[in-house]
Amino acid sequence: MKRIYNDLNLASRNSFGVSETARVVIEFDCAEELKAIFGSERPQKWYVLGAGNNTLFTQYYDGTILTPVCSNRTILSDDGVDVVVRVEAGHDWDGLVEWSVEQGLWGIENLSSIPSSVGAAPVQNIGAYGAEAKDAITVVEYFDTRSLEVVRLTNEECRFGYRESIFKQELKGVAIILAVELKLSRTPRPNLGYGDVIKEVEARGGATLRNIREAICAIRSSKLPDPKVLGNAGSFFKNPIVERSVLERLLERYPDAPNYPVTSDEGRCKLAAGWLIDRAGLKGWRDGCVGVHDRQALVLVNYGGAKGGDVVRLAGFVAQRVMDEFGVEISPEVNVL
Repeated sequence: MKRIYNDLNLASRNSFGVSETARVVIEFDCAEELKAIFGSERPQKWYVLGAGNNTLFTQYYDGTILTPVCSNRTILSDDGVDVVVRVEAGHDWDGLVEWSVEQGLWGIENLSSIPSSVGAAPVQNIGAYGAEAKDAITVVEYFDTRSLEVVRLTNEECRFGYRESIFKQELKGVAIILAVELKLSRTPRPNLGYGDVIKEVEARGGATLRNIREAICAIRSSKLPDPKVLGNAGSFFKNPIVERSVLERLLERYPDAPNYPVTSDEGRCKLAAGWLIDRAGLKGWRDGCVGVHDRQALVLVNYGGAKGGDVVRLAGFVAQRVMDEFGVEISPEVNVL
């Protein structure tokens, strides 16, 4: 059953903790409720807000916020090796990872402790420690606000990329994700390509699902501030993808600059935005009530009382400093409204 709130303060609904108000907030359970909303008095301006971990509000939102609260989880098939599970958009992502570990199912354990709803996961193609949501997603089911129909897209049709998908391109402002289907496996397949993960897993006794999850949770908690304590949206910037010539120039000055190949394009590579910000001298930088986190330079934080505009100004300052120092453009991963 849908719930409607008017002139609702969003401070408790966004991880930055900024105090902005939305004209209307609607919590919905199913496609039929969305059909009623878009089939009658169609909102002219709307935005889907899940757990609020990747959104920065900078002003009064004079439109309709739609929040999925459906959170059922259903096993669709299990052949003894592979398990296909359907999870509704309002389900907590890390809760899904914990469930998969408890069930002995491999595939998303490296994505532990990422603050997100399941519905947001394919939009950003969330990723960490050598894994991405696309590695497990087989189908994304969404409500089309134009046709008022439920549509199913295969993994290939979602056109996943680095923090990218069709939901941020052609279907932006069209699709409202209802559920995701994931294929998980009972066959052990540890993904330990990151040195700090290997070290933490070995310290716990080896590559079991539980040890990998606990290791990644420990690493993330040591580097990233808890948004309940210090407002933030996790990584604020995407790691930039640059031409190899840009990397070569950078390595001439900084031989230790982290870089990673882009498998889909041999002529380009990915740089570490956190390293760039750190080397630009901004880790721990503070400007009044906002700043760059002192343990992870990718994270911009609200020390209390900040407005969205304060964070935006800080982000612009950081991006300009990186451009001046390295000639590399970094762009936000966070949605700014």
